[in-house]
Amino acid sequence: MSSTASTSTLRLRDLLHPVIAGLISVIVNYGGTFILVFQAAKVAGLSPELTASWVWSVSIGVGVSGLFLSWKYRAPIITAWSTPAAAFLVVALATTPYAEAIGAYMISAAAFVLLGLSGYFEKLIRLIPPGIAAGLLGGILLQFGIGAFAGMSIDPLLVGLLIAAYLVLKRFSARYAVVGILVLGLVFLLSQGRVDLTGLSLQLATPVFTRPEFSLNALLSVALPLFLITLTGQYMPGMLVLRNDGYKTSANPIVTLTGLGSLLMAPFGSHAFNIAAITAAICTGKEASQDPSKRWIAGIAAGVFYILVGIFGVTLAAVFMAFPATFITTLAGLALLGTIGGSLASAMADAKSREAALITFLASAANITLLGIGGAFWGLLIGLVAYAVLNGRLPGRSAVVQAAK
Repeated sequence: MSSTASTSTLRLRDLLHPVIAGLISVIVNYGGTFILVFQAAKVAGLSPELTASWVWSVSIGVGVSGLFLSWKYRAPIITAWSTPAAAFLVVALATTPYAEAIGAYMISAAAFVLLGLSGYFEKLIRLIPPGIAAGLLGGILLQFGIGAFAGMSIDPLLVGLLIAAYLVLKRFSARYAVVGILVLGLVFLLSQGRVDLTGLSLQLATPVFTRPEFSLNALLSVALPLFLITLTGQYMPGMLVLRNDGYKTSANPIVTLTGLGSLLMAPFGSHAFNIAAITAAICTGKEASQDPSKRWIAGIAAGVFYILVGIFGVTLAAVFMAFPATFITTLAGLALLGTIGGSLASAMADAKSREAALITFLASAANITLLGIGGAFWGLLIGLVAYAVLNGRLPGRSAVVQAAK
């Protein structure tokens, strides 16, 4: 479908669901993982100005890159900061001077630009059988599905209300189920005074330039781990999310553009941004729109929301983080139910790869962490090994084409 045709057929009612999906993905990102950025900034001893600059640079970078990629390729290409990298930096910045860390961010970003230009990452993605990819996605998202119900023991009234409302809306008006629980949850929290917005004021963020310094120690202890963690923990599952929902956009421009954006924003504090995985699944599935050709609007919406947060820096990030954790986890889990179910169905569809896909699903859900590398990589590796052993050969292009039929 051409971009012109796609745009001309848009109607006002086509906007609601993808815009809400984009909003939910942003809320889940800031409410669920952004605390890691503040923790890393505290460990590094950054001033409020430098911390605000970090928020500004990563939010603006994520917003602009996701908005542009979604518009350019008419696909819901959701970008985000590297969450596993932020968790890594909570430890790494304790012993690495901030200027050297900035230099390491730039080296890692430059490596992603080169990787995207080389085209090798796209070739690797294409060799992964669809069943294995679906098992990986299902395993990654499983904890979020469980989280939708785990909060019942902590906050039974809120979680019970959201689950009950989701089921009722799904029965009588499936299209508005996620929109409905978002609105209902916010009204409930505000009515109980559980979201304290007093004392907050909108303040424009000011970017602060930090002159990068380069050292062998930062190269080996920050840049290299940052590159590997982001590649295996974000880019790999993020591209498979797109593939799982039928989007064939090449990985090359995505890796190149996000790498270039990370390079430009690094001197202002941004550690790395990339294609999203978990929050992308909120925007790539049927909950965003029944029509796959309309879901790119969710990428535009998410980009706009990220830019707004970036403009106002820490202020709006603090608003998202003011929501109770149970609300964030329940909202995310319920919004991802359809994607989890679809992933499981796809993983089990092909008898030849079914057991390997199941192993991938379980290994990914186990969230194995070895050598500083997270569960997505190990789940995929174990699944591919299982596929090779059970089928007597490694996945190849012919096997992927056959499985996709």
